[in-house]
Amino acid sequence: MVNYIWAALAIIGIVYAMFNGTMADVNEALFASGQEAVTLVIGLVSVLVFWLGLMRIGEKAGILKKLASLFKPLIVKLFPEIPKDHPAMGYILSNFIANLFGLGNAATPMGIKAMEEMKKLSRSNEASRSMVTFLVINTSSLTLIPTTIIAIRMQYNSAAPTEIVGTTLIATLITTICAIIIDRLFYYRRERKHKK
Repeated sequence: MVNYIWAALAIIGIVYAMFNGTMADVNEALFASGQEAVTLVIGLVSVLVFWLGLMRIGEKAGILKKLASLFKPLIVKLFPEIPKDHPAMGYILSNFIANLFGLGNAATPMGIKAMEEMKKLSRSNEASRSMVTFLVINTSSLTLIPTTIIAIRMQYNSAAPTEIVGTTLIATLITTICAIIIDRLFYYRRERKHKK
């Protein structure tokens, strides 16, 4: 559906430019923004490769396992439906750790695998409690180091590209806590309705 919306917007813009006589401006903007997008992507790739390399070093050094074991008691409480040693737990932990370091692109495949494993557990086409909680936490912007934003700020010559880390920590803390509270409130409210 989103693809159709973007396509419709592009077609409407081009048709409007044709009738308005600004097609030359549209062409110029297309080529300029295309060149800027390539430059931005190259800059982002270098930062993402750096952080993925650091994560790989952390994995080899056993730091990620220690982080996973540190967060496991919390994850077990957040996802009581999932058995402690189920593969979904590993994918959830990996997804959260990648998101904490601002590596959303690296976290996405692990998030998809976690959802697949949770779907196998629930054996239903409806989202389970664990699936909803996982989605809510991921949507709440779980990030400690916003590497992508820092990379974009560096690309556009920010005087202090890392100055957003403090506010990111505060925002992450508030949004994640609020997301978990709202998730639990809706879950318990739905449970009470089912019992009646």
